[in-house]
Amino acid sequence: MLANIMLDDLDKELEKRGHRFARYADDFIILVRSPRAGRRVMKSIRYFLEDRLKLHVNEQKSKVVHDEKCSFLGFTFRRGAIRWTDKVFEKFKRRIRELTGRSWRVSMDYRMMKLRQYVRGWINYFGIAEYYRPIPGIDEWIRRRIRMCYWKQWRYARTKVRNLLKLGTSKRHAILSALSRKSYWHLSRTFATQTGMTNECLAAQGLLSIKKLWCEIHYPATAR
Repeated sequence: MLANIMLDDLDKELEKRGHRFARYADDFIILVRSPRAGRRVMKSIRYFLEDRLKLHVNEQKSKVVHDEKCSFLGFTFRRGAIRWTDKVFEKFKRRIRELTGRSWRVSMDYRMMKLRQYVRGWINYFGIAEYYRPIPGIDEWIRRRIRMCYWKQWRYARTKVRNLLKLGTSKRHAILSALSRKSYWHLSRTFATQTGMTNECLAAQGLLSIKKLWCEIHYPATAR
């Protein structure tokens, strides 16, 4: 609120000059046609902020760059399309690893609930990005991590066999996977775990699909 009050004069000044800009609180971006124009505008706006509004300009965050090298509120531009930044994506994956970590001793219902909250919040904000390519892979990765969590939680071979049989896995494959000494991560992608804990099964337990949520944003008429 204070930033909006203090920078209302800046908005009016930029509008008066005919600049294309966007501002959120004290972060703003101004779009111009050339590096020369960018340096000129930056110099004049810095003077306006410091001399007229008596505000301090963050020199480390203030720069003149091509739009593809600029980030604003977690977004950037690549070939004219809006995308989330690499830093944002790494933070997203780090949080998913925390929510699907094997050592987090919570019930699967609670884990699914926290994962739903985070995924829905993230896609509601970053879903406007016009970047579909990594999305199917993200869904596959999250499902695999959930299968890994189930595999760790089931713990004993007989429990694994019993649960896999209930989910429709063949007895032979259920026993072979349950008796394997390979890592949880490796076994989360076996025939037994994938035919038992299918995509539909995980969705029925509340696991959201980022692909589906992204399509609902960009293609609402065909996403249903």
